[in-house]
Amino acid sequence: MISMSTRCVPLLSVLLLLLAFRNGVSFLLPSASSLLTTSSKSRATVTNTLLNYSQQRDVYTMEAWAIENGYQKVDGVELYSEGDDDWSMMTNTDIPAGTTIMFIPSNLVLSSDAIVKEYGRNFDLELTENALKQMERDLAKRLPLFRLLVKILAEYEKGENSFYAPWINSLPTQYYNGVSMTDACFACLPPYAALLSMNERNAYSRFLNAIRKGFLPLNPDVTGDDSVMKFAYNVALTRFHEVIEPTRQKLIAPMADMINHSSEPNAEISFDTENNNCYVTAIADIYAGSPLSVSLGDPTDPTPLFAKYGFLPTGCNTIFCKAIHLEPQINELGYEFNQLLFQTDTGEVYPAVWDIFLLKILQDYDADLASQFTMACQNNDEATKETFHSNYFAYTLEALREHVYSILNDVDQMTMEAQSYDLETHPRVPVIVAHNNLVRDTFSMTASLLDSMG
Repeated sequence: MISMSTRCVPLLSVLLLLLAFRNGVSFLLPSASSLLTTSSKSRATVTNTLLNYSQQRDVYTMEAWAIENGYQKVDGVELYSEGDDDWSMMTNTDIPAGTTIMFIPSNLVLSSDAIVKEYGRNFDLELTENALKQMERDLAKRLPLFRLLVKILAEYEKGENSFYAPWINSLPTQYYNGVSMTDACFACLPPYAALLSMNERNAYSRFLNAIRKGFLPLNPDVTGDDSVMKFAYNVALTRFHEVIEPTRQKLIAPMADMINHSSEPNAEISFDTENNNCYVTAIADIYAGSPLSVSLGDPTDPTPLFAKYGFLPTGCNTIFCKAIHLEPQINELGYEFNQLLFQTDTGEVYPAVWDIFLLKILQDYDADLASQFTMACQNNDEATKETFHSNYFAYTLEALREHVYSILNDVDQMTMEAQSYDLETHPRVPVIVAHNNLVRDTFSMTASLLDSMG
């Protein structure tokens, strides 16, 4: 049974500081005295937001605010940090599987659907979203994320008057994902990681351009500040959970968003379909001293997590084979990237990888043979596939080996380039190097394995 937390957090006069980042620069929420009432015809004036460079995340004021507004948790669940301002949730007591660990009421939850209702009348949200969709058709899928961004910016403008100010002040200000990377960062990443990271930054750029068209009554001092805009976008991008029923929407639940990722999660986050109340439920027995964890993405391929969230998950058993140049063949065979893997502990090559390399060889050699092989793959005709692989093994092996050694050569050069950067101006170097080292170590094992085959 959930009980209200008995932890007492002193409620000092809240400074309500909002940190936004740009090369290590921190920003503060504007004070109430610096704001005017915002309406569809008048805009607030935000001044003197640059205040200091070292403000820490105020997570305990946020927790007290959440408790005051209906947040509940089982006894023993606490905020936890190892002292690097990277916070998570852990339990000091055993929690059986099936237990509801946390409850976050809907009045605390940010919902992309609720944002439409909240701002639909006073904000020209539809005009801005139409402008966004005209930039790129696929961006229509990201409209729920766009609405969260609008909400966060609107709350930022309110300064100390924002209901969500304690939550905003608890958020991280430094991000290491694709949105935050520079062209120099992209130049130090293998093609697949660079592509995914650039896609994230490009989506942000489209959002930025749509908002700056001026259809929304957001303060130009805010929307014109790249650091604040990037901070707000990263908050929306890295802290949402998506639901499909009754409608597809994205939601952020303060406190639940403090739970970190694991390839072997012990909890899951869900929302009821009627009110958007949030529940965190144990999906395995959780022992005292353990962090709470959820899954933020496919554990078989860490690169999308790296591009979106800016971290490299531990315990990666597989990575994508990096054969971006064979995307036409991947699509033709109907394969997903999470089928095209190398084992990180052995270098073993998944069968689908051999398929796409062989298909490319056959397409270059004989279109009829390529069609026959494609049909065998699509029909799961393993006998025919095996015949093709046996007949053309030497060619497939050589093509795959050439690809692996090419990636190894590129990764070594990229890593050397990254390590030459100044960490003060390129703080994302460590996570880039960690990603590249994982690729190098795995591909080195794969290269040895291929060399042993002939």
